[in-house]
Amino acid sequence: MIDEQTKSSKGSFWKELPILLGVAILVAFLVRQFVVQTFFIPSGSMEHTLDLDDRVLVNKLVYDFRSPGRGEIIVFEAPESWRNKPEHEDYIKRVIGISGDRIVCCDPQGRIQINGHPLDEPYIYPGNKPSVHEFDVEVPQGRLWVMGDHRQSSGDSLQNYMGSNGDIQQATIAEEAVIGRAFVLFWPFGRATWLSVPDTFESVPAPAGAG
Repeated sequence: MIDEQTKSSKGSFWKELPILLGVAILVAFLVRQFVVQTFFIPSGSMEHTLDLDDRVLVNKLVYDFRSPGRGEIIVFEAPESWRNKPEHEDYIKRVIGISGDRIVCCDPQGRIQINGHPLDEPYIYPGNKPSVHEFDVEVPQGRLWVMGDHRQSSGDSLQNYMGSNGDIQQATIAEEAVIGRAFVLFWPFGRATWLSVPDTFESVPAPAGAG
């Protein structure tokens, strides 16, 4: 019996290298386009959960299977009326209210309430109040009420609600505008952490009339 062994021809690695590099680039492009993408933080609106120039990983696939949840940090394409400059498209904020939620500010302790449940928000920038404005809104179907953790320095739902004379459509964002969920802060390494949902959101009841 004769053993036959396949042998790579001399120099085949160099011939295959462009193909391997092309496949690697294609895979990286597809992952970035559809699965996970890095974003840097361009402003102080989420301090100190996220600081200026922090880097986060964003899961772009998760909301293909479910809607964004309360307490999650999301990246979304901002409505044109929200933007300071036309090129400032992508915003990052925390989801406070989802479709059907009634959001009220404030209770006697100065806390925002969702469906009657007060939020304890230790992530808010030190010295900030949950809100400096009183409001009582119901989030429309298919839309989200989002706020920055640095409440006094955030172009968010509250700022746009007050600036539009109480237009709830103007103040909220469409779920379809959400790019993905920021799930980990990875840079700088000294601040690396998972961006989990704060415990205070776990006890929020479903909105009235939800089945």
